[in-house]
Amino acid sequence: MRLTTLLTGEGAQVGVLDGDVVRLLAPGTTLLDVIQGGNEALEDVARRARTGDAVPIEEASFGPLLQPPSVRDFLTYERHIDALAGGVPEEWYEEPLFYFSNPAAIVAPYATVAIPPGARQLDYELEVAAVIGRAGCDLSPDNAAGHILGYTIMNDWSARDLQEREFKQPMGPSKSKDSATTLGPWLVTADELADRIEDGRLALRTQVRLNGVRTGGDTTANMSWSFADLVAYASRGTVVRPGDVLGSGTCGTGCIAELKRTRGDAAPAWLSPGDVVRIDVEELGHVENRIVAGRAPVPIPPARRRITQGASS
Repeated sequence: MRLTTLLTGEGAQVGVLDGDVVRLLAPGTTLLDVIQGGNEALEDVARRARTGDAVPIEEASFGPLLQPPSVRDFLTYERHIDALAGGVPEEWYEEPLFYFSNPAAIVAPYATVAIPPGARQLDYELEVAAVIGRAGCDLSPDNAAGHILGYTIMNDWSARDLQEREFKQPMGPSKSKDSATTLGPWLVTADELADRIEDGRLALRTQVRLNGVRTGGDTTANMSWSFADLVAYASRGTVVRPGDVLGSGTCGTGCIAELKRTRGDAAPAWLSPGDVVRIDVEELGHVENRIVAGRAPVPIPPARRRITQGASS
């Protein structure tokens, strides 16, 4: 199935793609409700969707895909980290690295995206994400694949200037990754993509266009770990839950920051109001967001200095 969330006169409603129309479920059920209901809920959705109200795709108004319990974003493309860091640290090869993003910041697939307060270097990131369908703890890669309900497109919007400042501290990204993450337009169930698994990895071609010009692309087959590996690692010592989102991380050539390192003056400028970013992924569809001006940051006073510079303990 290909599941989505549409905005209607009744509010947000779960929809199922049926040819060139989207069949709507009755109001009151969210996509997260469906996911948390397991196979029984999915089978019920498939039955009810056959008779649900039909909305032609060209008339559909897509809302945020879902409100996930958590969002983890990994760093799985060797080419991407090599270009950004000028080499790949040996430690990177040992296990998949991720950070937690903001599950409250999910943006609809065709909505506007505001520049984060105080940011001057907004960037897109071309990714694919897996969505958990069944809870699990301390999973092995062999059985973790069975916990993946499906896949969707992900654009992890990033404020690079804020990120550079944050990385000077012994912490991961915070406000630089806090304001928007695009998901959608569909959650495509894993069974629909069974024939796109190659050597244990999902193999889908991806590309990104900025203002109609192709600026990057890759294939998910180039991920250094499979999505099952990512799920297994995420579940280590904790529980992955239905609706959790696990991003692949940015693919090779999948963001402006990487292009600025590799192409210099030929790279695109940082995003500004009016720019349009479109991401296409085989089988998953496309998302397209227009950049708009954001709000000015609300001032917060600096911390009071309590330790004399140079003083020893």
